[in-house]
Amino acid sequence: MAPDPAVLAADLAEAGIEAVVFTYVDNAGVARVKGVPTGRLAPASKHGVGMSPVFDAFVADDSITSSPSAGGPVGDLRLIPDLRRLVALAAQPGLAWVPVDRRSQTGDPHPQCQRQFATRLVERAASRGITMQMGFEIEFILARSTDDELVPATVAPAYGANRLVELGDFSVELLRALRLEGVEVLQLHPEYAPGQFEVSTAPRDPVHAADDSVLVRQTIRGVTARHGLAVTFSPAVEVGGVGNGAHLHFGIHQGKQNLLAGGRGTHGMTSDGEAFLAGVLDALPALLAIGAPSVASYQRLVPQHWAAPYVCWGKENREAALRLVTGEAGAEQHDANAEVKVFDATANPYLVVGAVIACGLDGIDRQLRLPAETTTDPATLDAAARPERLPTSLDVAVETFSRSDVLRDALGNALFETIIAVRHAEIARFAGASPDEIVASTRWRH
Repeated sequence: MAPDPAVLAADLAEAGIEAVVFTYVDNAGVARVKGVPTGRLAPASKHGVGMSPVFDAFVADDSITSSPSAGGPVGDLRLIPDLRRLVALAAQPGLAWVPVDRRSQTGDPHPQCQRQFATRLVERAASRGITMQMGFEIEFILARSTDDELVPATVAPAYGANRLVELGDFSVELLRALRLEGVEVLQLHPEYAPGQFEVSTAPRDPVHAADDSVLVRQTIRGVTARHGLAVTFSPAVEVGGVGNGAHLHFGIHQGKQNLLAGGRGTHGMTSDGEAFLAGVLDALPALLAIGAPSVASYQRLVPQHWAAPYVCWGKENREAALRLVTGEAGAEQHDANAEVKVFDATANPYLVVGAVIACGLDGIDRQLRLPAETTTDPATLDAAARPERLPTSLDVAVETFSRSDVLRDALGNALFETIIAVRHAEIARFAGASPDEIVASTRWRH
């Protein structure tokens, strides 16, 4: 149950919290906020905080496009906080954070609210006896400044222990902050690119996993600023380099049965478990418009950069777009899950989790089967044996998305059309731009 807002406000004030930041994520993947003084939390929780619906049509550079259902200065929505998720921001003393659902002035769900879309899809799965657990792996690069030239905060080797020496205080403070905020971290470690790290969060129900994704990034920004550094979550930070992903892990259960373990299928998958994965894999070209929504995303999705740009799956294959993770021998029933490797942090995480559920359920409805497993780096296969390449540009991904009846039905026409409009605006924004110009324009936006 949600806590009493008046009691919560009093507790926050006693703890020195001056304001509560209400956060939602737009269709361009940018977290937008409104803040209320702590003493205003109770009325704001009851009546919401006003915000224009025009933000549905915001582009990542803060320009505004339009769709048949979004854009323009007229209208108002209410930001209704989910007080069950409210936490004090450990890296930003004096502030608390809470995710919101967006509703009309009469209290009806806003048809373009991405968080309520995710909630609907969780409920759709539950009506069929299916529960999901999800978690994100969030990659980021720490830099010395936000100047045009990226200067990594550490040049120690990839995955190297020296990075934790050079940035040990940062790492400890980040872990402490996330613990105080109630975020369970599975791993924090240096990654491949210069200055790159990764935080992996524990699996939760999909809506709370998306909440965690937003909170983790806000916390990383706060800790980074306290250490005089800059951070980028962009999928492309240097032309030709390894960018940042935001991989999605998900488990599928029906009752106590893990649908990816204990079955008679390949690697122990059940029939419905395989069908769910097949639905996701089949939809991946369209899902890129949700999970890789930036023009810059396609500088990351190139072969042999561990970005998995081929429509294929494989057990523990990190160059397959869909990786089956069976877990340690003997623990499969608990650990088996799947990972979508092609998503990045320019995506709205609520759209990501809801869209993946929609496509997986469609796979079960059609009882799809997975294609033959890819057991090697697909880029090394002969052309005739190589799996289909995922879209190599945002415009191709959007065109594929626009033909998806499954995603249109799940999202609803209004949200579906507005996503397309925002993607077209992003494409037009970079028409004729060079890779260097794209990277420079997007490096610090997310």
